[in-house]
Amino acid sequence: MNTIVHGLHHFTLRCELEQLDALSDFYRRALGLEPGDRPALRFPGYWLYACGQPVVHLYASGRAASPEAVALDHVSFRASGLAAARRRLAAEGIDYTEAPVPGWSLHQVFIRDPLGLKLELTFDMAEEGEGRP
Repeated sequence: MNTIVHGLHHFTLRCELEQLDALSDFYRRALGLEPGDRPALRFPGYWLYACGQPVVHLYASGRAASPEAVALDHVSFRASGLAAARRRLAAEGIDYTEAPVPGWSLHQVFIRDPLGLKLELTFDMAEEGEGRP
């Protein structure tokens, strides 16, 4: 069977209008995403980009949603620069936990956005030039 999925394209969060700017600010500060072009849609929002790809879509629909309302546990981003990520999160005052994956060269960093959604940053320590952190 051929794999048709090659990585995360984007995920979309629905929120109240009052939460929109705080969510955008969090993803920009925590992950270094940049706001970019967005089609003229019915609700206000942001598309936040990484390397030219809009990976987080935010929109204020007037109906709040919580992560508990669906079976979504977390969203994972492939990441690089573990030491820089630690510094960035600490400088921004964003709490995080870390979890090396036993028997693999993967290292996970977990954070939560202002809505409580768990985000995973997945670092391949072999690509980082380390076997383990």
